[in-house]
Amino acid sequence: MTLFVTTLGQMGYLFSFMLIGFLLAKLKAVPDNAATVLSKMESNFLIPALVLDTFIKNFNRQVLASTGAILLLSLGVLVVCIPLTMLLSRLCTRDGYLRNVYTFGLSFSNFAFMGYAVVQAVFPQIYYEYVIFTLSIWFVVYLWGMPELLIADAGKKRGIGQRLKDLCNPMFICMIVGMVLGYLEIPLPSFAVKVIETGSACMSPLAMVLTGMTLAYISLKRTFGDPRVYLMSFFKLLLLPLAFLLLCKLLPVTSLPMGETFFLCTLCSLAMPYGLNAIVILASYGKDTSVPAGLALVTHLFSCLTIPLVFLLI
Repeated sequence: MTLFVTTLGQMGYLFSFMLIGFLLAKLKAVPDNAATVLSKMESNFLIPALVLDTFIKNFNRQVLASTGAILLLSLGVLVVCIPLTMLLSRLCTRDGYLRNVYTFGLSFSNFAFMGYAVVQAVFPQIYYEYVIFTLSIWFVVYLWGMPELLIADAGKKRGIGQRLKDLCNPMFICMIVGMVLGYLEIPLPSFAVKVIETGSACMSPLAMVLTGMTLAYISLKRTFGDPRVYLMSFFKLLLLPLAFLLLCKLLPVTSLPMGETFFLCTLCSLAMPYGLNAIVILASYGKDTSVPAGLALVTHLFSCLTIPLVFLLI
């Protein structure tokens, strides 16, 4: 019951901001280019602030010494999971752009906004370890996920120069800077810390508002009538976490060092719905956001039932 109430509470919080964005766009209370402006602000300031804040606070020598195993194991999960999600995406569509959107959504869930809340409420004893676990996900998102799947044009050949240009975006740069500042424990002025923390805190609410604005411009009838939305929701919310549960039944995962903690962290990250950052990044680069917005809406709705169900099976 605690898990269900927590999930429902996060959904209420999320959909309230989405509704605000939806109504602002529908009622023409904001300019037509408001979504573009918000997405640019998100990708150039707020998401970089979130990434910078996360790595400064959590990527240090003490963390690496005490929970290095969790970081390595989370990387192992991604190494196994990403090829599987690429295969599932290929089964759903031949369109290169949609395939990239599906792969990103299946590989990288809403592990932060939703994941942190669920873990803090239901498994508070592993909250710190879960935050460390997600550092590897952040790293792969900005090293490979965003530049290769979202920023790059699907099917277009790119040279080394273009690949470096796509990689050197504000989010990746802030991740590297955050790793250096955190590992070397370089202190920042108090005003700089407040700016970073405040920008970080604004990221999720504005991303939800932006998602609501995006939903105002797409056909909800078409979204809910697309069978691929439900297939991708099944893959994301049930197939991947249930496959991991089955694997843990066959292999002695919990007997590994920090195995039980790793088990819960992995299950939490896999069971979360589609992440909102795909919508933000695609919008900031002027790309179609109707598919990721529809997936975010449907998977977050279904997750009210699937998240409690998955953890009930433990």
